[in-house]
Parts: sequence; C-alpha cells; structure tokens
Amino acid sequence: MKTPFVTKEKLEQIVAQYPTPFHLYDEQGIRDNARRLKAAFAWNAGYREYFAVKATPTPGILQILKEEGCGCDCSSMSELMMSERIGVTGEHIMFSSNNTPPAEFQKAYELGAIINLDDLTHVALLEETIGCIPEKISCRFNPGGLFTLGESREGFQVMDNPGDAKYGMTKVQLVEAFTTMKAKGAKEFGIHSFLASNTLSNEYYPRLARILFELAVDVQKETGCHITFINLSGGVGIPYQPDQTANDIAAIGAGVRQAYEEILVPAGMDDVSLCTELGRFMLGPYGHLVTRATHEKHIHKEYIGVDACACDLMRPAMYGSYHHITVMGKENAPCDHKYDVAGSLCENNDKFAVDRMLPEIDRGDLLVIHDTGAHGFAMGYNYNGKLRSAELLLQEDGKVKMMRRGETYDDYFATVIW
Repeated sequence: MKTPFVTKEKLEQIVAQYPTPFHLYDEQGIRDNARRLKAAFAWNAGYREYFAVKATPTPGILQILKEEGCGCDCSSMSELMMSERIGVTGEHIMFSSNNTPPAEFQKAYELGAIINLDDLTHVALLEETIGCIPEKISCRFNPGGLFTLGESREGFQVMDNPGDAKYGMTKVQLVEAFTTMKAKGAKEFGIHSFLASNTLSNEYYPRLARILFELAVDVQKETGCHITFINLSGGVGIPYQPDQTANDIAAIGAGVRQAYEEILVPAGMDDVSLCTELGRFMLGPYGHLVTRATHEKHIHKEYIGVDACACDLMRPAMYGSYHHITVMGKENAPCDHKYDVAGSLCENNDKFAVDRMLPEIDRGDLLVIHDTGAHGFAMGYNYNGKLRSAELLLQEDGKVKMMRRGETYDDYFATVIW
C-alpha cells in the first residue's frame, strides 16, 4: 500500500489557506533519503550526489539538498542561474548538456562547473567559446546497442536502447576527445553515462559501474589520461505502483563498491571519485499533487473531474504512466468503483487514471496523487491557458511554507505584446 505523508486533517488545514491544486513536498522525507544515499556511498571518499535539477527545478528544494551535501546537475542556462542564485557554484555543479549553445558553456565555465561534453565536436566548440580547455573535464559515453539486465526481483526485464539515444560519444570518439584535450592542457578526466531509466533493480548501478570501470581502465591505459571521477548519472527508479518493491540504496552502494574493488583497485585507480545524478530517486516519492474532485460524469464510462489537469502532471498523459491515487478519508474503504480521473483540458489524454478501481468519490473529496516530487511540476505547461499551480513544503516542524506561488493571469499575459 501507498500511504500519503500527510494526514487528511493536516491537508484540510492546508487547503483552507492554499487552494487546490498544488504540489506538496515532504522535507523530512527528502532529508532522510539524501542521508541514506550519502551513507550508501560513504566508502568512496570523493563521492558526491549532483541532484538532477530538471527533475524538480525549485530553489527551496535545491536549498534543502545543498544543506545535505548535494550539488546540482544542470543542463541549461536557467538551471545554471538557479544554482548560482542559491549559492551552488564551482565543482558543486556538473553541467551536462546536448546541442549546447555556446553561451551556456561560457556560463558554466564562469561558475567553475565541471563541464561534461556530449559530443566530440564540442571539444572544439568549448575551446572556441571559452578560449581554453579546462583542467578538469568530462565526456559522456554511449556504448550503443541494447542494455538488458535480465529478470529483476519485480518480475520484469530492465531494457533500454542506448544505441537509439541522442546522448554521448562512442568509445573511439571518447578516446579521441581525451587525447585532444590532454594535449591542450586538461589534467583530470571524468566519464559519464546513462543506460536505462527508472530501473527497479538493485543490479542496475553495479552493472553500469562495471561497464564504466572497465572502460576507464582501458581508456587510461590507451591515452595516459588521469581519470579521477566516474559519473553513474541517474536511472535508479522508484515504485510507482503499490505492489512494487523499492530499491535498496544500501545494497546498490555495496554492489558498486564490489565492482570498484574488483576492477579499479587492481588497476591502481583507487583514487577515482564517484558521482551520481539522481532526480526521481531523490524526490519522486516525496511529492504529492493535491487536487479536489469537482465533477462527476456518467456516460459510457464513469468519470471523476478534478481541478488539476495534465498541465500540473504531464506523465500520465504523455507516457501513460501510473500514479497511485489516495482518496483522503477513504483509505480503508473498498475500491469498488471504476473511474477515469480526468482534468479539464481539451485533450482526451488529460487523465490521471483510466479504469482505476477506487473508493466511491464524492464531489469535494480531496485526492492525493502520489510520486509527483520529480518530473511533476517541472514538466508543467500552459495549454488551454491553464495556470501552473503553487509548490508548498511540509516542513519538519509540521508548518507549511510556500516555495512558489501559483501563476496568475497577469503572469500568463506578461510576455504578450498587444
């Protein structure tokens, strides 16, 4: 079962002050999870989590993670600026972009960020833009082909298709990039890669680590470049469905450690620091989209209309993704009604659930849509002229803080030239 991190009584207090819909985040849960991750990789002296800003680009959230020792994984000018505004600069920023405008390379360099190049041609572009090659630099690797992990303990096969992804360099290109940059003054090198998304398997990171560790040994021997860090990026997922089992980050850290000691240590590369860029794992379970049932419709199917829409949470409409729904106050009621839970957009895919078995829902009921802490508000948009909702933080002391107000119609029209 999935249980909301907020009670109905507390939620009633919140909605009395802040109208639905809104995104609500759990500060205690976020901090506890960041500490579990840090403990899982404490064996690696240089370890750092670079939180994927794109997952939850909310300064109040980034500030909490900064206090827990996390840096920022940025991929755009706005994300770099946001990191700078909260005081995250220097090597606490990992800048990984693609089709990158030169101005973004310039900004990353000015902030002292570690720049992670996506393509061989970016070596020349970076040098042309900033006038040099930084002494510490990284490249993104794409091994091509399919990546499979076999059957996980949740009973499905982890599979993705790196060869069909637009990101990263081939091994040959990576070697050329390293060789070229070493000749131009680079002294410390890093390797980054991302092979699969939202994996529910404790084996993904250790498997990825082995691929990158073996690559690092080969590349360092071939080029003489000193590889000082390896970035495992993201891909560690969360259990969106209530019958799925969460990843064990302690077991994942132990699996990566075993690979490190079997591959890097014998090669004399025990000075390599590890990095991660976890967005979904860090924030996903610690965000709720809170919405109210406003309409009901009885035609060929049974519909419940809510005051949120796909503009507040795009994933179900875009990917058909499952997000669990709790009807507050009816947690123990039988799920004996089949509903489509829909928003008000002029799009038939504007549905948070399709043929979902839920307790009987009455107009006015509060619904919690789970696991919206990452790629929730971040993917919001303004179709139909809908306004983006507020973001609230349930603090450790039980108080609620607004981190971002809801948009107004003045905001919506602010860029229009009449």
